[in-house]
Amino acid sequence: MIDKQRILIVDDDANIAELISLYLIKECYETKIVGDGESALKVFSAFKPNLILLDLMLPGMDGYQVCREIRTASQIPIIMLSAKGEIFDKVLGLELGADDYMIKPFDSKELVARVKAVLRRYQAGPAVTSSQGKPQGKFVEYPNLVVNLTNYSVLYRGHSIDMPPKELELLYFLAASPNQVFTREQLLDHIWGYEYVGDTRTVDVHIKRLREKIRDDENWALSTVWGIGYKFEVKR
Repeated sequence: MIDKQRILIVDDDANIAELISLYLIKECYETKIVGDGESALKVFSAFKPNLILLDLMLPGMDGYQVCREIRTASQIPIIMLSAKGEIFDKVLGLELGADDYMIKPFDSKELVARVKAVLRRYQAGPAVTSSQGKPQGKFVEYPNLVVNLTNYSVLYRGHSIDMPPKELELLYFLAASPNQVFTREQLLDHIWGYEYVGDTRTVDVHIKRLREKIRDDENWALSTVWGIGYKFEVKR
């Protein structure tokens, strides 16, 4: 029997939480509901969810703090839910490590679609290698860096790096076209899709997080092209 994927729903509005749970149960997910941040952190370790739907406005510890705490120990996908639609709130959520951000009220079909998309992208585990020790699947390889899009893994200086799906997809996209300059709008379109068009700070946030994990190498660098965007620069 195949284990169901588990989704932790953190929302203090019981009606909304129950409704979300019903939608997800119909799609054969296992769900658990908690109504505050402290309970979410306690349940997280025991329930071991595959994804968290996290409301921002919670009693006591808010969703931002919950996200920050979880990110100190895990890269499990987090989709933030909020009635706040301001760019500042979205950017702050992404800076803290959220993988997606949905504004209430939202369509149930869109929520389910986003959950499925994030879970598809998130595949933890070591890189797949052949008997000759070479990575397999869709990947790019440079000295001290292998980005594998097939199993969503990053190997940097011989060590596996935990990285949320969007960060990895952005790094792969840039590294797959070395020395090509992409505008923020182009990166938004390729990585996030139409719903993020216009929110170019999303790209800046993810580049900042990538640079914190992947330091520039003597052979390559994540470079800013001032006034335009970014490129994966290969030094010749």
